[in-house]
Amino acid sequence: MSAVLTVLVVGGCTVQTTDPDGDPRSPVHIQVSHPPSDDRPGATATPAPRSPSTSTPKKADPVTSPPAAVLWSRGDSGRDVRELQARLRQVAWLFDGPTGSYDDLTETAVKGFQGKRGLPRTGRTDTVTWQRLLRMTHEPGQWELYLMGGQPAAYPDPRCLTGRVLCISKTSRTLRWMIDGRTVSTVAVRFGSQYTPTREGVFSVYWKSRHHVSTLYDSPMPYAMFFSGGQAVHYSADFAARGYGGASHGCVNIRDETAIAAIFAEVSTGDKVVIYW
Repeated sequence: MSAVLTVLVVGGCTVQTTDPDGDPRSPVHIQVSHPPSDDRPGATATPAPRSPSTSTPKKADPVTSPPAAVLWSRGDSGRDVRELQARLRQVAWLFDGPTGSYDDLTETAVKGFQGKRGLPRTGRTDTVTWQRLLRMTHEPGQWELYLMGGQPAAYPDPRCLTGRVLCISKTSRTLRWMIDGRTVSTVAVRFGSQYTPTREGVFSVYWKSRHHVSTLYDSPMPYAMFFSGGQAVHYSADFAARGYGGASHGCVNIRDETAIAAIFAEVSTGDKVVIYW
């Protein structure tokens, strides 16, 4: 400090130790500026730089929809499968059946339907495939569902409950081969048309002809069991091929050749035939 005073004296200057108001002041005034602080009034905080890891938001993982639930697939069977097959027939993706069994032909038909509409070709009927098919088809009727037979047999007529009887229902289109009230076998049958109806009532088998050919219509009638004039129970290749899309000339047609062969071997001349609604 003495050195400073010496310099000032030598230079002709005097040290003013009071301010203009006459108050004493320090000979040396040092002003210190402070950076703004968050805890002082009016201060503005300088934001800290963000790390690179937080500067760019992460992309969300893509949302994957769960696969559609499978309703039916190969190996399944039942009334629902029969309806599926009937609807596939309506849009010309299936030509056999309905059989009620989800077989290889049904699987192939479902694959074709799916592929045509941009759906995954799995061959399994899931909810998406089923809803698409429902929108394109109508609810099948009774004989669309049982076009090739397979419908449940009607309850036997009371006249069928005694003896050996070919018990034939026009309502369910079925034949029961019965012995003393017990059903031995059941098969689907087809009847005559409106113009050549199959007669109803109680009859008996009066003639059996294994390799019969109709002289009136020149058509084969294998395993024929005649019960009323020219009307007989017999195998029909046309029924096997076309189902209920056709009709007989009054006979009771059977499409299952193995089944009619077994029944033909058991039925005897004189056994009863009952045809009813």
